[in-house]
Amino acid sequence: MVLIRHGETEWSRSGQHTGKSDIALTEFGEQQARAAGPLIRGVLGSTEPALVLSSPRQRAWRTAELAGFHVEETNSDAAEWDYGDLEGLTSPDIRKQLPGWSVWSGPIPGGEDAAAVSARLDRLLNTITARLEATGRSGPVLVFSHGHAIRCLAARWLGDPVTSGRHFWLGTGAVCSLGYEHGHPVVLHWNISTTLGGGAAR
Repeated sequence: MVLIRHGETEWSRSGQHTGKSDIALTEFGEQQARAAGPLIRGVLGSTEPALVLSSPRQRAWRTAELAGFHVEETNSDAAEWDYGDLEGLTSPDIRKQLPGWSVWSGPIPGGEDAAAVSARLDRLLNTITARLEATGRSGPVLVFSHGHAIRCLAARWLGDPVTSGRHFWLGTGAVCSLGYEHGHPVVLHWNISTTLGGGAAR
């Protein structure tokens, strides 16, 4: 499974938490998305993806388009963490109200807690398996998604709680892949980016 974080947006650049808000890519974010195409191809090698999924947010599916991949399905389970009442705020802003706050430990009033995110991403993994089985396809799956969601998805792939995602830093426009070694789930590649670089995960 190849996971791609969307390119830069105004809010990812400023550090504002962006969940349900449908923010467009910046010009630099579009450059990052185009640059992600060859990176994804490098991870895939000569293999074509068996399935291409995206979050329904435009910053994700637009990244897929600019990277040169047709999104077969948008899936709300691939969306970013729902930050609820904290949407659009930076971590320093939130900590003025909630000292010591972290998305990993909460609280997230009006949004998703870690248990809800975990259930949603587990459902996404099950959906991917079901899609491949139903179509008889095999091969890598591309998922265009978001910073916290991808970090949480990697944690769940490894069988860890989503809060373990705090250990996986991820820049905008970066490419990751998950797979197996001797039958055990592993992280194969993480945070691959071009010299364009990527902003901090939000």
